[in-house]
Amino acid sequence: MVGFLLNRLLQITIVMFIVIAIAFSMFTYLGDPLVAILGADSTPAQRAALRAELGLDRPIIVQFASYVGNILSGDFGISYRLGRPVGAVLAERFPATFELAVSGMLIAVVVGIPAGVYAAIYKNRLSSRIIMGASLFGISLPSFFMGVLLIWVFSVNLMWLPSYGRGTTVDIAGWKTGLLTLDGLRALLMPALTIAVFQIAMIMRLVRAEMLEVMRSDYIRFARARGLSERSVNFRHALRNTLIPVVTVVGVQLGSVIAFAVITEAVFQWPGLGLLFLQSVAAADVSMMAAYLIVIAALFVFINLIVDLLYFAIDPRISISSGKG
Repeated sequence: MVGFLLNRLLQITIVMFIVIAIAFSMFTYLGDPLVAILGADSTPAQRAALRAELGLDRPIIVQFASYVGNILSGDFGISYRLGRPVGAVLAERFPATFELAVSGMLIAVVVGIPAGVYAAIYKNRLSSRIIMGASLFGISLPSFFMGVLLIWVFSVNLMWLPSYGRGTTVDIAGWKTGLLTLDGLRALLMPALTIAVFQIAMIMRLVRAEMLEVMRSDYIRFARARGLSERSVNFRHALRNTLIPVVTVVGVQLGSVIAFAVITEAVFQWPGLGLLFLQSVAAADVSMMAAYLIVIAALFVFINLIVDLLYFAIDPRISISSGKG
């Protein structure tokens, strides 16, 4: 177990070093920060003074070492567009994206896994075929169209839910959350459903396929031959072994939803990282885009580490084999 963690930490260090190097290169290839800060009307003297102040006149290796040191200390620089520390802006926007992503994935897991298990156990029933047909529809529907459709039904026609924004939030130790207010929950519902529809369909189809494969295994036939009940066979043995690939997919998709909820946040004007990234691209705010890349990469590697650790909890045989290795 210790060897596994050390190996993963070494891999994470290498990956993050490469990501930081790519983020650093964005300052060179995605525009001139001096023009972005001072404007096109600035004089050469003003640019030279700012270049010296920012340390851009130093050798590139020294600049990169300074950039890495600043990142490790939590300093992502100043936003060209907002004129504020990038880290503070990301910290303000992260709770909105995190709550949206976790809510969407929670809905997907709660609905997708039971539906996939039902479709596998009762694969010949009409209801199972309807579920699989609905999953094909959900996996094919673009998220922006789903969001617009929900707005048209529940905001424009029925006027039940707000069509944009995050609603009322409360501040708990610096974390602004809308989960504790009715207005915040109403504002969260449609964006979370927009994210969840595709995830439900994917999880449902994955669980059904893995469950059917596991149920054809020899140890499942032996379990039935021993006289175990169908409930015990299906849920204690088959479902437990089905969850390993499901945990992998859910973990990766959670990272993807956090990173790429751009369209959903744009449709609902959700004040999260995705909308911030779009605004930064439009304004050529390189410091914000570079920080976004680093933060998202860090989230991905952290989530993948948690998923790997969950393997040991789901299937102890993995822990035993890893220990022997």
